[in-house]
Amino acid sequence: MADVELRHLATLAAIVDEGSFGRAAARLGYTQSTVSQQIAALEKAVGGAVFDRPGGPRPVRITPLGAVVLAHGRDLLAKARALAAAVDRFKAGDGRVDIGTFQSVSNAILPLVVRRLRDEHPACDIRLFEEETDPPHVGELDLLFFDGRVDGEVEHLKLLDDPYLLVTRRGTFPDGPVAMTRLDDAPMVAHPPICDQARVELALARNGVRPRTVFRTTGNETVLSMVRAGMGSAILPGLTVRSAKVGSDESLCVHELRPGLPPREIFLLWQAGRTHSPLAARTIEIAVEVAGKIAECAEPSPSRES
Repeated sequence: MADVELRHLATLAAIVDEGSFGRAAARLGYTQSTVSQQIAALEKAVGGAVFDRPGGPRPVRITPLGAVVLAHGRDLLAKARALAAAVDRFKAGDGRVDIGTFQSVSNAILPLVVRRLRDEHPACDIRLFEEETDPPHVGELDLLFFDGRVDGEVEHLKLLDDPYLLVTRRGTFPDGPVAMTRLDDAPMVAHPPICDQARVELALARNGVRPRTVFRTTGNETVLSMVRAGMGSAILPGLTVRSAKVGSDESLCVHELRPGLPPREIFLLWQAGRTHSPLAARTIEIAVEVAGKIAECAEPSPSRES
């Protein structure tokens, strides 16, 4: 049975459907001798005749063995067609992609990427996983957005630099840039000290600035709510400030820091040596385009009025 080929089964089905070797040959684009050779090969593989050949103008008749082979053969041919169609859809970009993300990317970058993918490939399966871990679990995903480099067998594609801004309740500081030293012992609302928050606090400490953290939370909106409530100020990445539309909030004020903190770097990561599916490859292309447009746009204008 290992010698049975799909072309043999397709020829068997065509003969049954057309009623003769000649008409089956015309349908398949073969010569009649080629059809006869394929049926002979099939009969050898299954160990018996699959057709009775009465000769003359009378149609060929399928044998009981041939009927068994045909029934299973049609199933195999249908599965082969389904496989071919699935491969074609996969190559065209309709597949599944697992993407890791984090808050500000989920709000500012990923919706634009997902919308483009959905428009181009309506049948694609996009799985999103938001997790704040340090280090992240790259190997379990096709792609991962992350704010920093990761050790190990990981490929890094830098998307953009994301500058830090100081967000305060309006009136906390005069309009315009704020000297970093003014944050020493100032009340601050902050994220937990992992990932980029840990780097921010280290950079402040290196400049001799140690704010007094009064509240920590993982939620960007919660951070801003506490700033509005007067609990303290917050140092937030530009993507976060943008997506939250802080610039249009009359209760808040956005300042640049002097000197500024090193911007956080937004990367797209994947396991080294991984072969990307067409959908994952297209996701990378779109992410680069979206990040480029965001980088070209002006950051939320910090307050500069005197």
